[in-house]
This record gives sequence, C-alpha cells and structure tokens, in this order.
Amino acid sequence: MKADPSAQLRLLEVQALDSRADQLRHQRASLPEVARIAELTATHTRLVDAVRDQRIAVDDLTAAQAKADADVEQVRARRTRDRDRMDQGLVSNPKDLERMQHELESLERRIATLEDEELEVMEQLEQAQATLDDLARQVAETEQRLAELGAVRDERFAEIDRDLEAVAVERATAAADLPDDLAALYARLRESKGGVGAAELRARQCGGCRLTLDNAEVSRIRGTDPADVVRCEECQRILVRTAESGL
Repeated sequence: MKADPSAQLRLLEVQALDSRADQLRHQRASLPEVARIAELTATHTRLVDAVRDQRIAVDDLTAAQAKADADVEQVRARRTRDRDRMDQGLVSNPKDLERMQHELESLERRIATLEDEELEVMEQLEQAQATLDDLARQVAETEQRLAELGAVRDERFAEIDRDLEAVAVERATAAADLPDDLAALYARLRESKGGVGAAELRARQCGGCRLTLDNAEVSRIRGTDPADVVRCEECQRILVRTAESGL
C-alpha cells in the first residue's frame, strides 16, 4: 500500500485525536461521581426496601395495638357492668353475689394481663415507628445526595462532551483527505490493537509497542519508498516515518 508521506503524517494527527477522544470517553465513564452514584443508588434501593418492610411491621403492630385496646376496653366494660349490678343491689342471692365477686377478681387479673400486653405492644410500636422514621430520614438524605452528585456529574459530562465535540471537528478536518485504503487499514488496526492503529517511528522505536527495531529492519525500512506504508514487524501497526525516526 502506498500513501503520500503528508497523508501518513496526518494519520499521526488523526491517531492523536482518536487517543484524546478515547481518554475523554474513559474519563467520562470513570468520573468518581459516577461510581459514587452507583453505590448510593444501590444503598437507596436497599433503604426503600427496608422502609417498605418496616412500614408493614408498623401497620401490623398498629393493628395489634388497636386489638389490645379493644380487648382491654371490653373486659373493663364487663367489670363496670358487674360492679354496677352489685352496687345497685340487683344481685341479692348470696351464692350469686359470691360468684360475681369471684368473677370480678378474675376480671381484674385479666385486665392486668391485657394491660401488660397492651403496654408491650405500645413499646414495640414505638420502637418500630422510630426505626421507620430513621429509615425514611436515610432515604431522604440519600436522595438529596444523589441529586447533588447527579448535578456535578451532569456538569462534568457537559464539559467532556464539549471537548469530545471539539476533538471530533478537528479529526474530521485531519482525516478529510486520507486515502480510503489507508483509513480503512488504520480503522481495522485501531480496533484490534487497543485503540492504536498508527504510531510514529521515533529514534528507531515503534511508538505503538515501544520496541526498538533491529538493524536489519531499520535497513529494510530505509530502503523503501517514502510513499510505502510501513508496518511494525512486531505489532503490525502502521509506522509513520518522520525526521526523528533515526533512519
């Protein structure tokens, strides 16, 4: 393959611009805000799930407290009814009075037990509600932090995207007159060689693989037509000769 030496030199410029674009894209993907947002998003998901589960626990305990309250009130109402009957003299039979007195004592014990259960449920509900409130606070703080990081990330994205647009404009100009076959070879090599398809031959060293050419290879390249497209014997990248090549 042949290409005008000036076109080969422009290929180095295209390579430099492509490498710059690669660096910018890597920088865009590697912003610390991006990683932190990913971490906080996972945390936010976990917290939202925890809030959902804790809200269910609070709802269950609220229902349990309502039931405990109702049970206590029901037994208290029965105790009040029995006391009123006795106080009003509606029970005159001694055996009935004795039976009712025993029943009142039983009701008192039952009320004490139910009140203890009611208090225990109230304490559990209070603790569960406090946990729910704390989780909700963490969700709100995480969302605020995500919003702040998102704003910083978007600002950095915009800066990098502007730089990428500028590089693209420069590249289009540099690559405008490249021969099609040279451009196609460069594109193939760039894809298979980690983003570097063309490299400068400088001081007898390949700028792609960083290996120094032996004397035989230097002699071979020295004897080729300047228009010949030379490739590194080791890495197969396009080698562009310059005044600094040491030939």
